[in-house]
Amino acid sequence: MPRLTGKELAEIYFLVRLDNPEIFYSTKFVWRYYDTSENVEIVPDYMFEKKKIKEQQQALETRVKKLALPAEKLSDKDKLLYIHDFICSNITYDKLKKAYSHEIIGALGHGVAVCEGISKTVKILCDRLNIPCVIALAEANPEKGIKYRHAWNVVKIGGKQYHFDATFDNSLGKDGQIRYDYFCLSDKQIFRDHQPLVRPVPECTDGSAAYYLEKKLSFTKYEDVQKRSLQAAKKGKILVFNWRGGYLTKEVLQDLVKIINESGAEKGKKAAISVNWPQAVLQVKYEAMDAPLPEEAGEDGVVMQEANEGELYGADEE
Repeated sequence: MPRLTGKELAEIYFLVRLDNPEIFYSTKFVWRYYDTSENVEIVPDYMFEKKKIKEQQQALETRVKKLALPAEKLSDKDKLLYIHDFICSNITYDKLKKAYSHEIIGALGHGVAVCEGISKTVKILCDRLNIPCVIALAEANPEKGIKYRHAWNVVKIGGKQYHFDATFDNSLGKDGQIRYDYFCLSDKQIFRDHQPLVRPVPECTDGSAAYYLEKKLSFTKYEDVQKRSLQAAKKGKILVFNWRGGYLTKEVLQDLVKIINESGAEKGKKAAISVNWPQAVLQVKYEAMDAPLPEEAGEDGVVMQEANEGELYGADEE
């Protein structure tokens, strides 16, 4: 290929692997050239021996085929839900402790991955299920405590483009609860808490496909919150909803917490509340009145959640 700087070559090599997740066996390379030539030669540095690579390729092909099979006849939206739920139920955010966490072999072979490995897994499953998909990459922001670049996906459903961040939803899920805070968002919605992109991706203008909005769990009135809170307290089910009745200010949150707590008290229950502030999503779990609140809860009993905690300063590193 044409002679470029080492930095430019490294960026190209990274982007090629980003768009082709099946290249999981080489993350580095060396390059060489002759003074009389205008071209350079790239020599990949392989992580495994040739025989091992072939075995892993066969195993991953079988794994991807088996995973995709149950979803092949679903609608594109349900295919995406299937991929999302698989990742949130079966992959653990690894916090950079394993070298293969950046590749599909970590997610699909070991059940651990960081955002790069998760977004590559979404990409390869979307490719198999014929859902147009690219990987979005945002820069780090040390001033905000964001130490690493972050990767997620942009998918095309029904002729429209949407942001899809399975890593952030994965980090929010607790006690078997799957979250959909970052499922099919617009540019306006995703960049409430995502950093500017390193390079452009397709524009996402439709904000009507967000999960909670489609599932009628996006409330604009206090009475709707009260009604659903009473139902959740009575049935003992976890309630997750998006507040869309204006900005989620501290005053509005106080009003919502009051309604949620009063609804629980009416049914003899205490509410454990967690909040994803940027996306205005609240999760409510009603428990016995004498149940202890989480240690991280504030004076009002609310836990403020930080999506993708593994990529922030202060996260555990090896």
